[in-house]
Amino acid sequence: MLVRYFGAAQAAAGVPEERLELDGASLEEALGEIRSLHPAGEPSMARVLDRSSFLLNEVALRDRNAPIRRGDVLDILPPFAGG
Repeated sequence: MLVRYFGAAQAAAGVPEERLELDGASLEEALGEIRSLHPAGEPSMARVLDRSSFLLNEVALRDRNAPIRRGDVLDILPPFAGG
């Protein structure tokens, strides 16, 4: 799966995107893997993920048990500020 980071998530990851091999993992499992890959930093990845919204293949994903398959794209969207 391709994970794309936006805003504070990109700052926490240090990269705009990365590939993870988690075919069939749930969103919750994928988030756990992302937390373990980026344990340090400011902002904290764990804190960013706790406040973020997620898109799976450009569709809002709210079910944290939803499976993610090889070839899927997961977007991590932290809250944005602005006007």
